[in-house]
Amino acid sequence: MRTVRDETGTRYLLVKRSSESSLVRDPHTGEQRYLPNDELAAVDGASALDVAASGVPEPVRRVVTAAHTERALGLLIELADRGPVGIRDLLAAYDLCESDLHGLLAEFRAAGLVHECDVAGERGYDATKTTREAVAALRPDP
Repeated sequence: MRTVRDETGTRYLLVKRSSESSLVRDPHTGEQRYLPNDELAAVDGASALDVAASGVPEPVRRVVTAAHTERALGLLIELADRGPVGIRDLLAAYDLCESDLHGLLAEFRAAGLVHECDVAGERGYDATKTTREAVAALRPDP
């Protein structure tokens, strides 16, 4: 699959090309439609998979790529829901050993999903705005 753009710069995924028009898919909506070939240009160096992923909101992409397991995702959701939590409370509340917990928190910090903070005089962690936005987007509407 290749990436193409129209005259306005909008990027599409090229699904099928014929002599006069091409079937393209909008990565943001998944909608497919035909556009005239003379209105499309190939986008060199743009991965079709990267363009496909661009249809998902950036905060959600960041959480999905950083949380490799349900436990990791659950930790992010808990931090988003509970607010700042002290490290001792995190260790006591969840079935993660200390090294696993610190490893996940380090990955999440590097991804900009959590930040270190002070909770009742001890080190703690809180979800960032990006994480809260992603969790809200991932949850079904009530």
